[in-house]
Amino acid sequence: MQNVSPLHNAARLTRTRPTVGITPSDTPCTARACSRPADAVRYSQCRQPATWAARHFSLRDVLNAADRSGVNSKRMSSVTLAIRRIESLIRIDPAQRGLLAGGAASALGLGELELAARHLAANMRHVAIVTGFAIPTGAGFHTETDGPLGAIVLGSALMRLGATVSFVTDSVNVAPLRTVARHALGTEANVLECPLDPRAAHSWRRKFLAELQQLTHLIAVERVGPSHTLDTMRAQNRNGPPPADEFQRIVPESGRGCCLNMRGESLDATTAPLHLLFEEAARLRPDLKTIGMCDGGNEIGIGRFAWELVHPLVNGGHGPKIVCRTVTDWTILAGTSNWAAYALAAAVARIQLRVDVLRDWTQQRHEELLELLVNEGPAVDGVTRLQQPTVDGLPFITYIQPWNGIREALGLDSHGEPGT
Repeated sequence: MQNVSPLHNAARLTRTRPTVGITPSDTPCTARACSRPADAVRYSQCRQPATWAARHFSLRDVLNAADRSGVNSKRMSSVTLAIRRIESLIRIDPAQRGLLAGGAASALGLGELELAARHLAANMRHVAIVTGFAIPTGAGFHTETDGPLGAIVLGSALMRLGATVSFVTDSVNVAPLRTVARHALGTEANVLECPLDPRAAHSWRRKFLAELQQLTHLIAVERVGPSHTLDTMRAQNRNGPPPADEFQRIVPESGRGCCLNMRGESLDATTAPLHLLFEEAARLRPDLKTIGMCDGGNEIGIGRFAWELVHPLVNGGHGPKIVCRTVTDWTILAGTSNWAAYALAAAVARIQLRVDVLRDWTQQRHEELLELLVNEGPAVDGVTRLQQPTVDGLPFITYIQPWNGIREALGLDSHGEPGT
């Protein structure tokens, strides 16, 4: 089945030079598409990013494109049909990151959502969700808006479906994650912090895996992992010999085995080695299944795909050296990693015939949680690096459309009322 990128054509984005550093909340909005007077708008109120111009698209644009992608096959079961439709809604690339831009990329990871969701729905007992991506700004490192929101929505749904859920992150991200977790989940939220120090982190991981014997699934939502070394690239599953000569020619040694952002900047100093949870689980806990959610190529889970398939798809000029090595049992690709988490929550709920667990997640609730994360985290957009309620450079009205499409696919309308 060929994938369709409806937003690739529906929302063409033009990037201007980003402003680095957290923008104070009293800074006037300069978004070109904003309808409010510049002298009366704060970034905390604005629905448009200051450094991107985007033509808005409608929910109907998304749903029509999903229909054209061929998901309405009569040969599929109703559950599979619903999940394929959900998958088509998130496999779009409005920010033109590259992984889902079309062509050969269309098949990368296709079908992984249903495989992950069916295993999770049938076997989940205790699920750990790892998230938090450190963004360098002029005022230090801050949490990215992509990741925590998806983790919270997914964790909320799984908890209501009977699973125990723990959230795992590190020092840069722990306070913002706890803020949104407590707001959305109350006192039930269990947020764990892994130390940055390698020795302390090693002891923490061993204790974590040893004590949580009921842990059935480990999920990464927008969590950076280390890039490939020559050895890890060679060890990947592929048809044919590994492209060792190409790797050594275009990947500098200084960029191998490092956690890198999309600009090629190292994040090792502010990133706890939580990728080792996934790598050690394969050896120490083979019964523990892992799921990765990715949108850019440098996240935990992208190692499931051969390096030479991924790096040409990554925009920005740093693809060869930033591609993450860490493998997961299933990897879900989406335009933003939050969308992947939303889709997994929806797919598991649909399989268990419990879509009601997502009814309260209205567009308004999403917007309020995003603003809370930005204002009280504080958190910044990972693309613009600005403290404003956007995700990967997308204004909220654009960002929320796939979720509204998911609600419609589940029989819930975009305003949170049961569908007719």
